[in-house]
Amino acid sequence: MFFFEWLNNQLLKMEWLSHLVKLFVENMLGLSITEKLGGSIHFFIFDVIKIFILLSVLIFTISYVQSYFPPERTRKILGNFNGITANILGALLGTITPFCSCSSIPLFIGFTSAGIPIGVTFSFLISSPLVDLASVLLLASIFNWKIAIAYILVGLILAVIGGSIISKLGLEKYVESFVYSNKIIDIEQERLSKRDRISFSKEQVHDIIKKVWVYVLIGVGIGAAIHNWIPESIISAALGQDKWYSVLLATGIGVPMYADIFGSLPIAEALVTKGVGIGTALSFMMAVTALSLPSMILLKKVVKTRLLLIFVGIVTTGILIIGYTFNLFGTLLF
Repeated sequence: MFFFEWLNNQLLKMEWLSHLVKLFVENMLGLSITEKLGGSIHFFIFDVIKIFILLSVLIFTISYVQSYFPPERTRKILGNFNGITANILGALLGTITPFCSCSSIPLFIGFTSAGIPIGVTFSFLISSPLVDLASVLLLASIFNWKIAIAYILVGLILAVIGGSIISKLGLEKYVESFVYSNKIIDIEQERLSKRDRISFSKEQVHDIIKKVWVYVLIGVGIGAAIHNWIPESIISAALGQDKWYSVLLATGIGVPMYADIFGSLPIAEALVTKGVGIGTALSFMMAVTALSLPSMILLKKVVKTRLLLIFVGIVTTGILIIGYTFNLFGTLLF
């Protein structure tokens, strides 16, 4: 147990890196990390380096696994199942495909065109940006494994229930007609060598880092400001655990934002240290990743307004339930 805790602290929480950054801030810059400026610089440098190290390692590993599950193979796997089993499988496959919600839209078109039920596709669409393995390990590095595991479980449950409800409602007619008219050409998947998979994984690391680095810097910057400059009394007044509307407010703030979960994690970290409930912080993260306004605009291009509103309503309700539940029982996870 002691060895596992030490390994977790060094590999995921990167206490060694925190110590090195502290030495840099105090000895090279002449600032104390207990003061606002020094603490902000330490928070920013440490979190940026830590997130990019973890992202690079995790994306490479996950992409290597993903190379065995290209969209065409994923579609074939989903096509062999139906009912709740298909929804569960769709949600699980979403966790090993590290796409943001915007890049998931082309997959939605491909899956639906191939005849996969839209409910199953929506289970995939919800889980793909929400509970990919990289975000789970980053959660563990910032908080702990209990919270990370609880997060992935509730994310999968939300994806399965959301997709199942959409399946039961029979909403296929609210998908734009051009989606069904797309031709699917069944091309045999090329076998990749080990070198090809490594090359693919390196490209994925480069592409994803290129897409998210701005959001990481912005997110860490906001987190540093919250952590060291905004008084706890102000944060608690708006988002404190005793405020019944905190989850609603956090969800509403998250929706119009466009950021990857990697950019929202440092903000959630800073909010929790200021006394915000873990459920409120997770609701903010989920809203940013699953319901961001740009993603909804893209989704509107392939589904009609009624289906879009039903989807948003189901996911929002799920996020709110999860947020309030975590606030009630979150202390058990620390």
